[in-house]
Amino acid sequence: MSSQTTVPRRPRRVDESMNLLTDLSRDALDPSYRAASPRRRRWWLVALATLVIGLMIGGSVGDRLRAAPAEQVEREQLVQRIVEAGAASDVQRARISRLKDENRALSDEALAKDPAAAEVQRQLDVLEPATGMRAVTGPGVVLIADDADDGRQGSKVVDVDVRQAVNGLWRAGAEAISVNGHRLSSRTAIRGAGDAITVDYRSLTRPYRIEAIGDTNALLRGFQSTGGGAWWAYLKQNYGIRYDLSSAGSLRLDADPGLGVRVAGRER
Repeated sequence: MSSQTTVPRRPRRVDESMNLLTDLSRDALDPSYRAASPRRRRWWLVALATLVIGLMIGGSVGDRLRAAPAEQVEREQLVQRIVEAGAASDVQRARISRLKDENRALSDEALAKDPAAAEVQRQLDVLEPATGMRAVTGPGVVLIADDADDGRQGSKVVDVDVRQAVNGLWRAGAEAISVNGHRLSSRTAIRGAGDAITVDYRSLTRPYRIEAIGDTNALLRGFQSTGGGAWWAYLKQNYGIRYDLSSAGSLRLDADPGLGVRVAGRER
């Protein structure tokens, strides 16, 4: 009789049937799917944040686009007011000039009857053209200046360039000067306002025309040897800024309509 070894069987646990449910509950996800799950959650968070930011930016852009027409209207209205104010100023300046001419005619008529007063007026007649208080005519030169064609940096005429040209003409012997029709006097200011050049706070337009009355030959020769002439020669050679100085047989420069005494009075 052969003996057969019997391997005892492990007693079955009472709750062993629940292991499958426990494993399914604990390991419901495939390991690879479980590893990818946090990444998917992060992706959705990023997408949600991107959507919120996009809505915020879109709203901001929309507000700016809605505000742009209003800003454009305000800008156009401001430009229109400036143009109207400039036109009104031109009318007043013309009126002042006309009244000065009428006053001069009446003064000459009255002084003709008084020799002593006529002598005083004669001395004033010598001084007034140089001060800008009276319109003058005579030969001279015309300087035309403009920006360079290529638009490179430094190729635009600025206020200091105009001042250099004016100072050079004074040193060359000019007796009266105007810039774009604006007569210069001892109180004239040439300044820059942004990209614009102003004479007594009135904007100039290109090209810039500087007229000077005086000895034509002396002005043509003398300007080149002044600091202003050297300045403009440098601008032309290095920045392409254009300028031309030519003779003029006859020029007429109006008086400075803004020149007058507002505070100072005659000594008593």
